[in-house]
Amino acid sequence: MTRNELRPVVKLRSTAGTGFTYVTRKNRRNDPDRMTLRKYDPAVGRHVDFREER
Repeated sequence: MTRNELRPVVKLRSTAGTGFTYVTRKNRRNDPDRMTLRKYDPAVGRHVDFREER
């Protein structure tokens, strides 16, 4: 596998509905499903869940 296939760039979109996104990489072998991380959303001013967007 090439570098881009194994660790693709993914966008994490806020579940609070603000449209705020984070950009990160993920390892497809360890996390084949959609990622969910709890991160800070500055538009809301608190930590919320961010889900991977395809």
